[in-house]
Amino acid sequence: MPHQVTQAQQLAWSQILAVCPPDLANCLNRLDLAVRNRVEEVRLRLGQPMHICGMDLNHFLATDGSMARDIHTQFAITEDHLSRVLQAVTQSSLYAVEDELRRGFIAMPGGHRVGVAGRAVLYEDGHIRSIRNISSVNMRIAQEHLGVGDTVKPLLERPTSGPVSVLVISPPQCGKTTLLRDLARQWSTGSLRRPGVKVSIIDERSELAGCVGGQPQFQVGPRTDVLDACPKAEGLLMAIRSLSPDLVVTDEIGRRQDSEAILEATHAGVSVLASAHANSLEEWAGRPYMKELFEARAFQRYVILSRRRGPGTVERILDGDGRALSGDAAHAR
Repeated sequence: MPHQVTQAQQLAWSQILAVCPPDLANCLNRLDLAVRNRVEEVRLRLGQPMHICGMDLNHFLATDGSMARDIHTQFAITEDHLSRVLQAVTQSSLYAVEDELRRGFIAMPGGHRVGVAGRAVLYEDGHIRSIRNISSVNMRIAQEHLGVGDTVKPLLERPTSGPVSVLVISPPQCGKTTLLRDLARQWSTGSLRRPGVKVSIIDERSELAGCVGGQPQFQVGPRTDVLDACPKAEGLLMAIRSLSPDLVVTDEIGRRQDSEAILEATHAGVSVLASAHANSLEEWAGRPYMKELFEARAFQRYVILSRRRGPGTVERILDGDGRALSGDAAHAR
């Protein structure tokens, strides 16, 4: 049976190919469809072969579209390759995206992110001013998965008054951002049974809404306001004071300022939907500043994800005390 490709997958792939020089685009286009739709990152490093990563993928690519782990048989990325990709992504103006470069990536139409590495140029105070002499480019392919929150959403809301505060925990690339985005969309949209709620997304890394020029590239719901490229702690407080949200959404919490802002939000009666990098609730709760959130029961639900059956695998759902609600979490503390 031929591999099925959705319209969204076709669009995402075409957007990536559009910023690649012809020889790289032709190489990528020769990939088998079943492989292509598992690609999550296309990585270009000066003097090294093109590297593709994704579900069960960690390979170098040859000009004929074949994959191998031997770097010596593949063609090498040149300065011209990197320059042409950056010109296409920035529309020939690196200066125009200097603020984004300071954060290490550039947002593309479609919500894709182009990460860069090179020489950091610093201000006198030691903060990063920009990135020069770029030697690596990582095109991270965004794929919107509407409905991934369907099965967990009923366990994360009150019967009559909407979402509770939820923290999604997992190692990197397990689907945290995708789940946050879909839950925000669903709660913002509402249903025939229950109207939507006001949502504020604090999108420090421009990944949840994927804004380009202020316009979200993903579906985040009709009752959603986005503070793009805004530091989490400042954005949370700004939203509470000026946007009157029922739910604030942000990702990758971990600093003291994040903890303080989340506590202020919950004390104000605002629900928080957030994510954190960790392998378990115990690991997360043992970190400085996060222990305070756990002990204060700032979150009423914890969703633990993995890649065991692919990105977004729900391993367990726990209550605010860490007790199992579903799945094989009977052993959770």
